[in-house]
Amino acid sequence: MDIKEQIHKIVEEVSKNPDLKEQFEKEPVKVIEKVTGVDLPDDVVMKIIDGVKAKLTVDNVSKVADALKGMFK
Repeated sequence: MDIKEQIHKIVEEVSKNPDLKEQFEKEPVKVIEKVTGVDLPDDVVMKIIDGVKAKLTVDNVSKVADALKGMFK
């Protein structure tokens, strides 16, 4: 299983579905297993959770930075 691919897949799903994003914040393991359709080992799930959280944080920071740039044009 390619962890990076799974992270990308989950980030896409969570980003376009606010309900899924809210559920991910409360129960990330359930969301990962729901999106992947696989019951994964705990160590793999934790890596995916960390990757998804990091990617979502980077995406949010990028959006804020873009908004700030737009204010100063």
